[in-house]
Parts: sequence; C-alpha cells; structure tokens
Amino acid sequence: MDNIRPIKTEDDYNWALAEVTQYFDNQPEPGTPDADRFDVLSDLIEAYEDRHWPIEAPDPVQAIAETLATRGLKQSDLADVIGSRSRASEVLRYRRPLTLGMIQNISGKLHISADILIRPYHLDDKKRA
Repeated sequence: MDNIRPIKTEDDYNWALAEVTQYFDNQPEPGTPDADRFDVLSDLIEAYEDRHWPIEAPDPVQAIAETLATRGLKQSDLADVIGSRSRASEVLRYRRPLTLGMIQNISGKLHISADILIRPYHLDDKKRA
C-alpha cells in the first residue's frame, strides 16, 4: 500500500479521490493488495467527508416526504398506510405526532427505518384554523 497517508487537507483529499477513481474502471480482485488499498483509501475519504461535510439525517416527516416524492407516491398513499387523509395531512404539516402504530405501518409498508421515524422532531405550534 504505497504512499497512503492521512487526509488532512483539501489537497490530500483530492489526491485520495484521484487514487480511488482509477479503481472504478478497473476493479481490483478481492483479497489483492490493490483491493486492500482501495478499501483503505475509501475509508480515509469517508472519514474526511464525514468530518468536513457531515450530512444530518432528515427528521421523520422529511424522511416520509422524501420517500413519497422519490417513489412517485402521493399524500393519499400515506393515508392508506396510516389510516386517513386528514391524519396524513396533519403529519406532513407537522401538526400531528407519529404514533407507534403509524411508525410500525410506515416502516413496514414504505420501508423507512424505524430508527429514523422515532427521532424527535418539533410540531408546528400554530393551531389549526
């Protein structure tokens, strides 16, 4: 594993990306020194990115909305999962908290991790008109 070093600067990061990129077109055989080098460089790049550009997980409502949009689903599809159109609307507008039953249904039917759905989030303080 020649010249592998910690990624401390943007130049180190760019170097590591260039090194890893060469393996995308010519994938190394598992168990070879090149495969080990690829794994180590990938881990170093990931650690640098996590440190410098962390991506926070979405709150539960954002995760639901993003999942619906990504899969081409509508609010009515969420209503089918959690029981009613009004309930789906209230959840998506941060007016109603997710219940355990909703979380179980959403996780099971929309395949969103329960770990994301149980994260705390704030409801809209405005009363419904």
